[in-house]
Amino acid sequence: MPAETHSPDPSESDAHAGHAAGSENTRTGARAKPRVVLLGNPNVGKSTLFTKLTGVRTRATNFPGTTQDALVGRLELPQAGGEPYSNDRSADEAELIDLPGVYSLNLASGESEICRAVLDGSLAPLGCDAGRPDAIVVVADATNLVRNLVLVGQAIRLGRPVVLAVNMTDEAARRGLRIDAARLAAELGAPVALTCARTGEGVERLRESIARLVAGVEASVAPHTEPAPERMAGAATAATPPPADQDELERWADRVYAAAAEAPAGDAAASDRLTDRLDLAFTHPLLGVAMFAVVMTGLFYVIFALAAYPMEWIDQLFATLGGAAQSALPAGPIRDLITDGVIAGVGATVIFLPQICLLFFLLSLLEHSGYLARAAFVIDRVLRPFGLSGHAFVPLLSSHACALPGIIAARTVPDRRDRLATILVAPFMSCTARIPVYVLLTSLLFPKQPAMQALAFTGCYVFGAVAGLLSALIARRTFLRGRSGSMALELPAYRAPSVTTAVRAAAERGWMFLKKAGVLILGVSMVLWWLGEYPSSAPPPEAEALAARAETIDAARPELAEELRTEANALADAHAARRSFLGRIGSTVQPIFEPLGADRQLTIGIIASFAAREVFVSTMAVQVVATEPDDDESVFTAIATAERDDGSPLFDPATSWALLVYYVLAMQCLPTLVVTAREAGSWKWAALQLGWMSGLAYVLAAATHAVVSAVAA
Repeated sequence: MPAETHSPDPSESDAHAGHAAGSENTRTGARAKPRVVLLGNPNVGKSTLFTKLTGVRTRATNFPGTTQDALVGRLELPQAGGEPYSNDRSADEAELIDLPGVYSLNLASGESEICRAVLDGSLAPLGCDAGRPDAIVVVADATNLVRNLVLVGQAIRLGRPVVLAVNMTDEAARRGLRIDAARLAAELGAPVALTCARTGEGVERLRESIARLVAGVEASVAPHTEPAPERMAGAATAATPPPADQDELERWADRVYAAAAEAPAGDAAASDRLTDRLDLAFTHPLLGVAMFAVVMTGLFYVIFALAAYPMEWIDQLFATLGGAAQSALPAGPIRDLITDGVIAGVGATVIFLPQICLLFFLLSLLEHSGYLARAAFVIDRVLRPFGLSGHAFVPLLSSHACALPGIIAARTVPDRRDRLATILVAPFMSCTARIPVYVLLTSLLFPKQPAMQALAFTGCYVFGAVAGLLSALIARRTFLRGRSGSMALELPAYRAPSVTTAVRAAAERGWMFLKKAGVLILGVSMVLWWLGEYPSSAPPPEAEALAARAETIDAARPELAEELRTEANALADAHAARRSFLGRIGSTVQPIFEPLGADRQLTIGIIASFAAREVFVSTMAVQVVATEPDDDESVFTAIATAERDDGSPLFDPATSWALLVYYVLAMQCLPTLVVTAREAGSWKWAALQLGWMSGLAYVLAAATHAVVSAVAA
């Protein structure tokens, strides 16, 4: 059982008052819909059950003051015989909130704090009214019910109506476990529904139990409180109320389980032989690490191989849109802004949406299959030699989505030195904002080679993680000296993952990426287009001379005349680009990034990406597409074939490798620095993070460019 703090038990002082407040809140119309919350341990199928209960009627938000994701859905409430269960509560739907997975409400963790605040009515997701929930659905794992009952007891003590959903009954049946729902309900004093969220079995019975609780027909309250009479109809009476003391609560859970559940006779471990064999491989100190590397490489290979088709479709779609806009709109600044700024910039980012969705789809499958917990166990052994405890795994894993929630998740690391080291190195983990840059550069380095692209992509993740671990080792051996603490980890049962849940996770992450990046990309693309177009400048004399010569020989030698015009246009475009505001900025700063192989255009891309890493791709698209003579050419092709002012390839191998190293290591996220300063308690930590990561990225990228150039020569 995880270590706990002794937080005050909310039910001791205000269970009765909270109950009355909840009734008044729902009866006076202060809140339009009843509120129901899903509470449960991690890995009990809570998210899958949420999906079954709400369908597609959900929205993603977060809890104010945190970066903790929150899902809010519409839960349809059935009615008896076409009539409401109660005349005074005729709502046909409720607001369902999926709370973070917690082992206990009394733990000193960010997730437990959020659950406590939502349950006592002091916190609600953005877009939701405050107030206590009308009902609590506690989701428990049927195969590990005795441990889950501890959280059930804590929920019952809050004095709110509770229904227990004993989930994963199919897995329990395969193991020979039998649970008496009626007996369990009598022991708890709360209705119980046996469910299998993966198949949908029992979900409608659970929905009906929720409706009866919300309507006041069936009551479930802490047995040591005095519930209102209208809540008592149909309530069971618990013979043994859940105690407040943690040790006594665990003994209470054991007694309830013994009374309501029956384990299989004989050697129960026989049914788990396959699990044991798999764990021997997946958690082995050496084989486990090797298998983790194989799994991640295979995952990235699938991403590159399968995403190639939708990427090509999206690329051609935006190329067609650009060509159509070019033909439909009259020549002028508005047409150039739409085609070269908006369409090119946004299209260069949207093209990477398939990779992002596939990544989170596959990660969701791995998580719900039970494998990621085994990976955490293996990585815990990897972290310790570098001065990090296993507590750092979850924040570092979260940082692969975004460093912000990863840094905030470091609050769960008990030791202050461990926590500071985790915060400092979290941005080294490759986040989703880097994916467009990785995909672009690896695709340029290994065109039409998905296996090599996958290896390079995996290498980026590994390189960032290794850099973070070595940085943590340096920190723990110098200014953050101390011993790392231990970590307890639960290994969930292996199970078939829910494809529906994985699709939902992929869609939510994809939509969040579009919302976050789309608006920013659009704004940056428009600003960059303006800076690149103005001030206008006349063509240089060399271009005018070529154009004049083309006119004189057009009738006699039309092919040569066309070549001369193309060369004249290229000279004019390059001259205008150098004299524009953007060109002047790039030319001024370019000497700093010259060791990385960056010219004026690439320097502008690097500078712009300090707003957000993914802006680099759209910045290059805006600059390159604006000078492309073929309006129907795809954006990716235009970037891949772009040239410098001297006619050499813009993305030669040495520069591409150097930029890949730079973007793996560089700190280019201002919001991350703000969160680091807040969570670490001082701006000196943010300054240290910025200086170390930026300096390391610059030095290693310059060294990479020098080495690759020397090898190529």
